[in-house]
Amino acid sequence: QVQLVESGGGLVQAGGSLRLSCAASGSISSINAMGWYRQAPGKQRELVAENTSGGNTNYADSVKGRFTISRDNAKNTVYLQMNSLKPEDTAAYYCKAVGSTGWRAWTYWGQGTQVTVSS
Repeated sequence: QVQLVESGGGLVQAGGSLRLSCAASGSISSINAMGWYRQAPGKQRELVAENTSGGNTNYADSVKGRFTISRDNAKNTVYLQMNSLKPEDTAAYYCKAVGSTGWRAWTYWGQGTQVTVSS
């Protein structure tokens, strides 16, 4: 079993910054990718940013230049630095990890952390 614990959400004014963290723990052999998704009320969950073990990163067009994803592989932790936040960034943010334990591949999601940006 693998657990993902997120932190760092909150309320911030437009133009402000927040940093989200997501730490994976449990029975982990390797983590291939970690990323952040978000879901606003009435909308589908969408990719924000992801980072693969090969060092590739992908960002949603709406956050390019404002958000930065990074990983600490030694700590099985992924971060999302969010700058120049906009009201449309308001959503529940979910961490996702894809990896393996022995021969078993898995995908886990965190419980979500709320980000609210006021105008």
